[in-house]
Amino acid sequence: MSSISAIYVRLPNWIGDVCMSLPSLHALLHTQIPVVVCARPWARDLLSAYRLGGFVEMKGKWREDRAAVHTFRKRMQHAHPRGLLLPDSLSSAMVFKFAGVPSAGYRDDGRSLILRWPVNKPSASLHAVESWHHVCSQALRRWGLHAQPLPAKRELGLRLSERHRAEGREILEHAGLQAGKFVLIAPTATGLHRGKIKVWPRFDALTQRLQHHGHTVVMCPPPAEVDEAVRNAPHAICLPSVKLGAFATLTQLASLVVCNDSGVSHLAAAAGARQLTLFGVTQHERTGPWSETATCLGSAHEWPTLEQTERQVLSLLSSQPGS
Repeated sequence: MSSISAIYVRLPNWIGDVCMSLPSLHALLHTQIPVVVCARPWARDLLSAYRLGGFVEMKGKWREDRAAVHTFRKRMQHAHPRGLLLPDSLSSAMVFKFAGVPSAGYRDDGRSLILRWPVNKPSASLHAVESWHHVCSQALRRWGLHAQPLPAKRELGLRLSERHRAEGREILEHAGLQAGKFVLIAPTATGLHRGKIKVWPRFDALTQRLQHHGHTVVMCPPPAEVDEAVRNAPHAICLPSVKLGAFATLTQLASLVVCNDSGVSHLAAAAGARQLTLFGVTQHERTGPWSETATCLGSAHEWPTLEQTERQVLSLLSSQPGS
């Protein structure tokens, strides 16, 4: 299938989902065919260390997105592209279909007739990482290409640039902090899960207890979540907001990341950071961090108590190298 001029991949719309789709992106890049990422604008910075065949910003309005993909394909003269859709939406399939990109994706949302290569969803319940990698592998095989298997080790393998690392170190220097000498908390989580708040309610109490034990506790929320973060953990040091690549670097530099089941959890997993993810309304089997250095506490039915969380955090901190 050397006639394939490029592979266009539509990434999911949420930060955590983009992180969990990284093994699929790596499999596409392994083909050595130019890979054009179609994703929300913030993903450009997160993926800036990757050698991509292009990046097309998706705004969530299918006509505008179709025009953006069509214009890019024409400009790059991709006469024989292929498309992989990770979102299940009908609109994402329509964008590629009417932009001239024949595509593969899961049969869902009444879009089977729009897809050139529809894929049945596995009957077994899979983690999101496994599910997206499955549809990616099926697409590559149907195109006559080698499908790189999902690594046995649970890791997302986010590639960070030197700029990301420099920006992360710079924000620590400005705050007078040292790498490995602070706990990074994320006391917010976007949206609801089946009408339930996804934020553990005891972040401020935990902050004060960790400070009592001599630990420095910081947070670095995105601009839209600063006010909520300060309400939820007023005693933590609030760092200025940074882009996603720099934030991923901060997770690496922290002694531990404590967060909800949210984008932060998956960013930390993508960066290979040590983390404790707290669950109270979601299932870690499906959406938990895909990482060998992550610990999950709580369940889909009950948040962990303050005492349970404090004990787990202190245990993780005491077990780290050099502690």
